[in-house]
Amino acid sequence: MNILIDIAHPAHVHLVRNTYFELIKRGHKVYVTVKYVPSAIALLENYKIPYIYLGGKKDSLSGKLFWQILYNLQVWWIVLSKNIKLGFGTSITLAQISKLSGLHSIILDDDDDEVEPLFVKYCHPYADVVLSPLGAIRASKKTVTYEGYHELAYLHPGRFTPDVTVLDEIGLKEKEAYFILRFNAFKAHHDIGEEGLSVENKRRLIALLEKRGRVFITTEREIEKEFENYQLSLSPEKIHSLISFATMLVGDSQTMTSEAAVLGVPSIRCNTFVGKISYLEEEEHKYGLTFGFHPADSEAMFLKIEELLEIPDLKTKWQVKRQSLLRAKIDVTAFYVWFIENYPASAKIMKETSKNDCVFK
Repeated sequence: MNILIDIAHPAHVHLVRNTYFELIKRGHKVYVTVKYVPSAIALLENYKIPYIYLGGKKDSLSGKLFWQILYNLQVWWIVLSKNIKLGFGTSITLAQISKLSGLHSIILDDDDDEVEPLFVKYCHPYADVVLSPLGAIRASKKTVTYEGYHELAYLHPGRFTPDVTVLDEIGLKEKEAYFILRFNAFKAHHDIGEEGLSVENKRRLIALLEKRGRVFITTEREIEKEFENYQLSLSPEKIHSLISFATMLVGDSQTMTSEAAVLGVPSIRCNTFVGKISYLEEEEHKYGLTFGFHPADSEAMFLKIEELLEIPDLKTKWQVKRQSLLRAKIDVTAFYVWFIENYPASAKIMKETSKNDCVFK
């Protein structure tokens, strides 16, 4: 089968890369397209995934709309010229052109409808299927749910083993305490009107945590000049190994917070999305792996960080919690590959029964 994967964000490379290689291994022809997202392109090149470059990317809403039309036209032509039958990924483009080209579109979406109204309005109605973690608050009847998270497509223990040599690369010793701070750019369409950590709270975090160990900052955009000395210099494909051995992750990013959680690393998130995203609420309130705070409650966040740092054997306790999560969840890559190869029957099967999840443990 000829399959198209469209990439719009670095996290999407991690999300689909194992599925890409599994499909290639099984004899499928898989094409990958990508917009101008340097970190996403770097990841594709590091993983040796060939790609078709689609061009620029804008932050403004009007700019996004203009470029979206261009993306749609380019991808529509690729679908026709390559005789592509199925589109897979998180891309609004795949959904929209599926109605013009006859392409079947399987869209991955782990956010609740409330969090991403534009994506819900301009993507979901055009998709053939919207694949979402069980528990996502979703109105579309096209939704098919599964017992997993996006992050378990690449961080499930069957897919990922952390590489301890990453510590040497940045001058750390094994078991040395260190903290990762992840600062979001808040430039995506669903980030409009949202906020995360203030500059003052970033300063406080650094002052608090560097008393306990090394501090590293990773961010999507240019870092504030005063924090440049803490900026992490590491190849992007190695970040998950670094998270695995960290004492704690703190930031205002959804994805990296969840990545830390499924790796069994304590994580703290501070932004205005707190309380709105079902999978993170589950990781917090069902499994106790992460904690979310609204920016107005930043004092409570600092108290929680200090409380966690006083817990003996913190990492060991979090690994026990992680095992509880893993027993309940599936190998998401195995599920994606099965769903694609058996589509459309797979959609019917999953809607009729949830017991098939056990096949992918």
